Amino acid sequence: MDKVWLKNYQPGVPAEIDINQFQSVSEVFARSVERFRDRPAMANMGKVYTYGELDALTVRFASFLQNTLKLPMGARVAVMMPNLLQYPVAVFAILRAGYTVVNVNPLYTPRELEHQLNDAGVDTIVILENFANVLQQVIARTAVKHVVLTRIGDLLGAPKSWLVNFAVKHVKKMVPAWKLPVTPILFNDALKAGAAQPLKPVSIGHDDVAFLQYTGGTTGVAKGAMLLHRNIVANMLQAGGWVKPAVREGQEVIVTALPLYHIFSLTANLMVFTEIGALNILITNPRDIPGFIKEIKQYPVTAMTGVNTLFNALLNHPDFASVNFSTWRLALGGGMAVQKAVADKWKALTGVPLIEAYGLTETSPAACMNPLDLTEYNGTIGVPIPSTEIQIRDSQGHEVAYGESGELCIRGPQVMKGYWRRPDETAKVIDEQGFLATGDMAMMTPEGFVKLVDRKKDMILVSGFNVYPNEVEDVVASHPGVLEVACVGVADEKSGELVKVFVVRKDPALTEKDILAHCKANLTGYKVPKFVEFRDELPKTNVGKILRRALRDEKPGMTANKG
Repeated sequence: MDKVWLKNYQPGVPAEIDINQFQSVSEVFARSVERFRDRPAMANMGKVYTYGELDALTVRFASFLQNTLKLPMGARVAVMMPNLLQYPVAVFAILRAGYTVVNVNPLYTPRELEHQLNDAGVDTIVILENFANVLQQVIARTAVKHVVLTRIGDLLGAPKSWLVNFAVKHVKKMVPAWKLPVTPILFNDALKAGAAQPLKPVSIGHDDVAFLQYTGGTTGVAKGAMLLHRNIVANMLQAGGWVKPAVREGQEVIVTALPLYHIFSLTANLMVFTEIGALNILITNPRDIPGFIKEIKQYPVTAMTGVNTLFNALLNHPDFASVNFSTWRLALGGGMAVQKAVADKWKALTGVPLIEAYGLTETSPAACMNPLDLTEYNGTIGVPIPSTEIQIRDSQGHEVAYGESGELCIRGPQVMKGYWRRPDETAKVIDEQGFLATGDMAMMTPEGFVKLVDRKKDMILVSGFNVYPNEVEDVVASHPGVLEVACVGVADEKSGELVKVFVVRKDPALTEKDILAHCKANLTGYKVPKFVEFRDELPKTNVGKILRRALRDEKPGMTANKG
């Protein structure tokens, strides 16, 4: 297909980006902190840091990693915390010192954490004290030897930092008891140690790995997508070029509610909006909707990113209508499909259209976006962004005509190098031409807009987070009372989808409660099944493969024994 989508670009959006403009994420960051030194950069719980202050903190922490811990170039450093001021400090410091960031979901169970730390070869972790008990359970079976421990209030400044840390630990009892075999270094002590020694300049280039960003796969085993500095710089330039007509450098205030360990928030908010000198309002607990709304009322917000479920939750809370939307200019939805009902309600209340975008961990993430001058919901994920090519292919790998569905394949400088230490898995998704097979079924209109029609993979999308059936099935099947299990997604208005398992019992006494307790001990909350249905048998192919699709497509009333 010719690049028919280019005619839908807004004036000022480039068709191509110059990847050689910057050699690394660190170079982009260094330029931003210099240009916007006195501008506010990060805000959390009432504390605001300027770009100059953020610069100084990242230099200190980078120096600590380099001089005190003496980590070798390319070392993988894990970061495990929610959206706190410590997050951008840690991430930009790790990158500036020439290391690779391994983002870790702080809600991980011990099993999930152990797999990721070992798979990535992590020997250093920056972790919030609230989750130290999870690390305690697995650290002996990993290569971790350096633990940097932080507390929620550490960067809020005295006396607030002391009060917050005391309340979190002793009043709210949010820090389970822990004991580690290695003596942890406190985050603020690390900053002091780093301040005493100069940061040595390092040479970082396009081909160095910036992030090992973990994502599931059809095998159910979480894999690290190798996102090079080239990939992240490209996506910053691509997305930055796309939003350029709608944003003003050094003036934007963006709500960062999605966790920064998620690729969407990481690139869109922390990278793209930092590059243009915006103020990021970090929301530590977006599930606390009243607290969230109270926080954003304190700032002249101009932009927000989120998933459909978050926008929906805000719209359904009575306090949200009292927010002053006169400064709002941009709302960007991604991570999961934006529903028309939510987009329409959002526009009616805020006066700002909810613009849908599409991306993957493997594409750093942005690949398609709707034009920002769109006034109404159009049901598409937009058009390919600058320097991005898209093909819709049939099962034989041939391009299909406009209006016909096939697998969405993407090529561009934002496509990952591959999966960490898994060349076989990489070869399954990236072909010799450099096209990434997304596993999503889509169609393209003659105008170049892309519409998702189905998912080739069995992946379940819960509030923008990927749940892979094989992983859930592996956990359920490990229960001694289970004979067979199949996992599918079921539609849900609030979360997009929810997880359901069909179980054939080995032990007749096995209950739904038993299954859920077992899952809660081994899976992050959003992966835990919300429905358990017992069956006498599961539908299978003639070679014995369980047919998940048959279970998904069942009409009500077609179920067997529900137990």
